Amino acid sequence: MELEKAAVMKADEDVKFRLQKFDEMIATGPDVPEKARNLAASIDHVESAYGPVARDIVRLALEHKRDEAIIKMNNECRPLLAALMKATEEYQDYTSIRTAQKIEESTEDYNSQRNLLLGICVSALLLGTTIAFLITQSIVSPIRQAVLIAQTIAKGDLTTQITVTGKDELSQLLAALREMNDGLAEVVGRVRSSSESIATGSAEIAAGNTDLSQRTEGQAASLEETAASMEELTATVKQNAENAAQGNRLALSASDVATRGGEVVGRVVHTMREITTSSEKVAEIITVIEGIAFQTNILALNAAVEAARAGEQGRGFAVVAGEVRTLAQRSASAAKEIKDLIGQSVERVKAGSALVDEAGTTINEVVVSVKRVTDLMGEITAASSEQHTGIEQVNQAVMQMDEVTQQNAALVEEASAAAQSMAAQSSTLKELVSTFRLHHSSAEPEMAKASTQVRRPTSSKNGPTSGKKILARPLVGKAEANWQAF
Repeated sequence: MELEKAAVMKADEDVKFRLQKFDEMIATGPDVPEKARNLAASIDHVESAYGPVARDIVRLALEHKRDEAIIKMNNECRPLLAALMKATEEYQDYTSIRTAQKIEESTEDYNSQRNLLLGICVSALLLGTTIAFLITQSIVSPIRQAVLIAQTIAKGDLTTQITVTGKDELSQLLAALREMNDGLAEVVGRVRSSSESIATGSAEIAAGNTDLSQRTEGQAASLEETAASMEELTATVKQNAENAAQGNRLALSASDVATRGGEVVGRVVHTMREITTSSEKVAEIITVIEGIAFQTNILALNAAVEAARAGEQGRGFAVVAGEVRTLAQRSASAAKEIKDLIGQSVERVKAGSALVDEAGTTINEVVVSVKRVTDLMGEITAASSEQHTGIEQVNQAVMQMDEVTQQNAALVEEASAAAQSMAAQSSTLKELVSTFRLHHSSAEPEMAKASTQVRRPTSSKNGPTSGKKILARPLVGKAEANWQAF
């Protein structure tokens, strides 16, 4: 700016110097026509008005008052510059005509005046060009700065420090770019911290879901084994129930058989008792027969004695008495043998009766035991039936648990896949956001705040989801506000 100011001052001094020389030549020159003096006076008049205006424009441009400089240039400078150019062109045309007329007389004066006039024109053009350049620079420089800032932001560098001076439109543009840069830096900082928090949380969720999936798969496998074992146990209990029912039927049949056997043994005992009674009666009858034989023997003996006493007359009676005695002895002997046999039979019948009584008692005990076994088998059958029903219910519950566990395993696998996808997306977001460059002073507090918000929910039972939601909502609102302001 100092160099440009010095160049403008030098050009202004050069114009003044050349105008002064031009006025001196007009005033001291011999035979200067009135028209030339009038044209020179017109140039002096326009330049006297144009010089202060040009200097004011330069001053405003150097003071960064571009709006005022542009207004002054459009309203005052351009008309005066056009009038100056017109006056110089008229004077140049006049001098050209005058030179053509007096080319032989005043070649030297013409050349000097023409050179002076050309110098004035060149100086005026140089001054106008310098002023236009300064004004253009005052407009283009902020625009270039804005373009450079926009390119820097587009490259992801948000560390640019934007300085704004002035209150014109370009300054407002730079201020808007500064606000946009600061807003983007804040938003990107929060998004970066949030993406890192989300990446950490999603990685933890993915790891937890993977662990839960493995545990659920193990539980599902255990439930499958349990279900298979329960099915086998159900089949075994069912078989036991069927065996118990069959045993109950056999026990009932055995009880019936034992009862009938007891009744038969009872009848046998009764028959044996009747046989014993009959044998005793037969023994009594044999005893009577034995007594009769004994008495017959005695009578025969007495008859023989009497026949012997009778002599010849009793000999035939003695023979008969001997025969009777022999028969009586044989009857007594046979009766004795029969008595012995009957006694043996009675003893054996008594022994058999005792054995039959014992057998009856044993059969009765067997019947009672069989009844008890039958009752126990009935209870076992009922318990086996109830156990079979209960195990079937447990088996159905285990099957339902197995089905629910399989569904939970599928849901956990889906959640694990979703968590891994979210982790991949958060990593992608983190990589995208990492392309932006931020100030460490503005990024670190946001990251610390985000890390605090992420760590807090992990100690609770609700999981990290609530912390993420609380972190995400203000970011969206702030980003929308920043973009709306932009």
